[in-house]
Amino acid sequence: MTQPQPDISFIGSSCDSIPNAHRFSHNAMATVFEVIIVHKDARYAQQAAWAAFGELDKIEQQLSRFIENSDISHINNLPANLPLQLGPAAFECLQLCASLYGQTNGAFDVTIGSLMDCWLNEDKTMRTPSNEQLKQARQHTGLHLIKLNETERTIQLLTSHVQIDLGGIGKGYAVDQMAKLLNDWSIDTALINGGCSSVLALGSPHGTKGWHLTLSNPANCEQTLARLYLRDRAISGSGLQKGPHIIDPRKAQPAKGKRTAWACASTAATADVLSTAFMVMSPDQIKKYCLSHSDTLAMVITEDRAGKEKIWCYGLFEQNTLFKK
Repeated sequence: MTQPQPDISFIGSSCDSIPNAHRFSHNAMATVFEVIIVHKDARYAQQAAWAAFGELDKIEQQLSRFIENSDISHINNLPANLPLQLGPAAFECLQLCASLYGQTNGAFDVTIGSLMDCWLNEDKTMRTPSNEQLKQARQHTGLHLIKLNETERTIQLLTSHVQIDLGGIGKGYAVDQMAKLLNDWSIDTALINGGCSSVLALGSPHGTKGWHLTLSNPANCEQTLARLYLRDRAISGSGLQKGPHIIDPRKAQPAKGKRTAWACASTAATADVLSTAFMVMSPDQIKKYCLSHSDTLAMVITEDRAGKEKIWCYGLFEQNTLFKK
């Protein structure tokens, strides 16, 4: 479910500068999730963190296409026109995917599994598919091929062999659900980090304007591109540091011309989706999206054929106090 991503760094490797801050980590979704909780009772904070990690493990069991009995695996083996009832997590996640598919004009598409299988080996290295293989994969790609029934909480495939892959939203969705659980525990100040690429801030430490994070240039980790103070918002990053593993579902081709994309939004799932979509959308398309979604901020690094990079900022990036170079 995971993709290699550029790091989003929390300022301060320890929490010593934040009173009553407690740090916990857990392995899931082939990466490390981390929770920093601000609470006067360290034992209570630990119990809340492990409850959140328990929720994370349940979500992975439902959403990973690599787990045999997950809801997504059941969908990927579903014959056409046969309704399948889903658990709440899988259905809610797919509803959100359908909404963002429309908002991004198909730049984000979770039915991309067949195309990914065409282009990627099992170890995620690239291969070159034949024209016939691509043609077959495209026939099984597109959100128009699935039908969701909210009343019955079912999914129906309009053709067989549609392959769902939630790699572009899974971590973000899990982070959001962890945040909801922490709220149930009356935790109102926390930072949740999924693999240093999907980060959600709850509240802010006392006396601060937000959790202090940095975005660094993946090509030069010593170069800080932006500093941000995140509060009740999320940020996600996508990139090609480990190879061209991101596929443009509209063109059925690997993403080209961009090195990294970050998106800041109200939820981690939305930010996760947008950072992936922005890797395949044109600068004008990203600008148009941010103009029509005023709560979205974005930064993208493009690279021309000569290897020269350019940094693009969108939304209220340069004006918003969340971001300061």
